[in-house]
Amino acid sequence: MNNNAKQKATLARLERFSQITDSSIRIPFTNFKFGVEAIIGIVPVIGDFAGLILSSYVLFEAQRLGVSWHIKFRILLNIAIDFIGGLVPILGDIFDAFFKANTRNTCLLKNHIKKI
Repeated sequence: MNNNAKQKATLARLERFSQITDSSIRIPFTNFKFGVEAIIGIVPVIGDFAGLILSSYVLFEAQRLGVSWHIKFRILLNIAIDFIGGLVPILGDIFDAFFKANTRNTCLLKNHIKKI
């Protein structure tokens, strides 16, 4: 598999992953969507750590693609913001539903790859 095909396959996996974790559930009669990560985050502390582990998958894929340290740092920053924000009881769960770190990080990777 050539590098371009590998990148496309990775981005397709990450887009599916991000959609499931950040936007798979729509609130009826609205356009607002949230994902399983927001639901998992409802469980105090344990749910936030589970979300942290899930979000690390995007970083893992970025490493496999060999992206620059700058992009990986931005991904880590989004993961940290999502994790720390999610630790706040109740408001953190709402923050989690709006921040969508996995979608942000997938977009970072997609934009980086387009520039190459």
